[in-house]
Amino acid sequence: MANETNIHRESRLAKLRTLQEKGYNPYPYKFVPNAYAADLHEKYKDLPEGTDTEDRVTIAGRAMAVRNSGMFVDIKDKSGKIQAFCYKKILSEEDMEILKCVDVGDMVGVSGFVRRTPRGELTVAAEKFDIISKSLQTLPEKFHGLTDTDARYRQRYVDFIMNEDSKEIFKKRCKITSAVRRYFENHEFLEVETPMLHPIMGGANAKPFITHHNALDMDLYLRIAPELYLKKLVVGGFDRVFEIGRNFRNEGIDKNHNPEFTGLEAYQAYADYNDMADLIEDLLRFIAKDVLGSDKVMIGEREIDLGKPFKRESIVDLIKEHTGIDLMQANTLEEAKEMAKSIGVDAGACSCWGKVVQEVFDEKVEALLIEPTFVMDMPRDVSPLAKTHRSNPRLVEHFDAYLGGMEIGCAYSELSNPLEQRERFEAEVAARENGDDEAQMLDEDFLNALENGFPPCGGMGMGIDRVAILFTGADTIRDVIAFPTLRKKD
Repeated sequence: MANETNIHRESRLAKLRTLQEKGYNPYPYKFVPNAYAADLHEKYKDLPEGTDTEDRVTIAGRAMAVRNSGMFVDIKDKSGKIQAFCYKKILSEEDMEILKCVDVGDMVGVSGFVRRTPRGELTVAAEKFDIISKSLQTLPEKFHGLTDTDARYRQRYVDFIMNEDSKEIFKKRCKITSAVRRYFENHEFLEVETPMLHPIMGGANAKPFITHHNALDMDLYLRIAPELYLKKLVVGGFDRVFEIGRNFRNEGIDKNHNPEFTGLEAYQAYADYNDMADLIEDLLRFIAKDVLGSDKVMIGEREIDLGKPFKRESIVDLIKEHTGIDLMQANTLEEAKEMAKSIGVDAGACSCWGKVVQEVFDEKVEALLIEPTFVMDMPRDVSPLAKTHRSNPRLVEHFDAYLGGMEIGCAYSELSNPLEQRERFEAEVAARENGDDEAQMLDEDFLNALENGFPPCGGMGMGIDRVAILFTGADTIRDVIAFPTLRKKD
């Protein structure tokens, strides 16, 4: 295969040299089309077979097929495909020499008149033909990932050229991000940007990437979440803020996880987690209607109606419903572990009651939550940034949002008491000292910000990539990220 590729590349290089020897530049500085395939198909949809027009257009795109020694060239632009008819009685001798050097994959430009062939094909009859970027690589005959999925992600540009499904998924993902931005702007949230390089890791429990700044001679963490900086802005008087940006977590890769991902976070002063639940419901419906044209979304073979109220149940009640055990009855860590063991969950490594609850939920409940569900009232000892639940001190006002058996977001009634926040951070520090490298650090500047007065506040976060998986029908997070992180190729 490598030798065959080299032969094809040498053939293309020879054609490139031929063009250059003739004084022709197949890499011009500029080329301006004035028409696109889809618009032409729509404008001339009623043009009878065998009819020529006097309408002149200039099109540009990639040559996807070259037939009859170049007489017919299928050109693909951003909107679709259209045929170019390249006839020696119309083209100049110089253009015919250029045409002899064209290969599938070349970027070409064609100027000519619009016609419909006797066989019914809408065509631009070329009066001028240009190669505007000579391709030195051969496009595969099929590039649908059926035989080499890895190649699709490594050479994503080729995947987008050859696979319209991949391209449509990515375009839809871009529309989702745009819809999110419009939603928050429509609701008087201010879009902000906060640092990517953090002196202290915080805002979530995760393993960070660490880098070094030479001029300051200090280690910095690539952000795992923007939460603490966004809350500082609320302290500063920005009552409604949101940020869409990249987060980085030095963890595993699977169909729902990529080391760098796009997160959304939003904070609203004078609100709580119930308000954030209403906001997330409304946001998802807005995205669906804006991108899909309906508040119904297909997840696998199942139609989900986002127009219905989302289910809201506590995590311990959901565990009880699906396993029969009531972890609220476990008064010690050992009792919780025994309950987990009784249903086949190994929670031996869990260091606190809340982690047992989370482990049981992850193994026994999460995948069952296909309908939109807010899993409410998380254990206090695994959520250090949320307010203690107003009716149960073992819990906090924190929910995770699930759809299609996957967590897509979360929200809190944000902890505003600086003294309680310090105690929570100190517990996290102790956990780190005991080997939990995902536990958060104590951030004195954030605590100082809270001591200046942090109003009651609701905060939410959502994974844009995961929403894109669900709303596009993609199989994996790699399908909705243009250039996903991959293992180094040998």
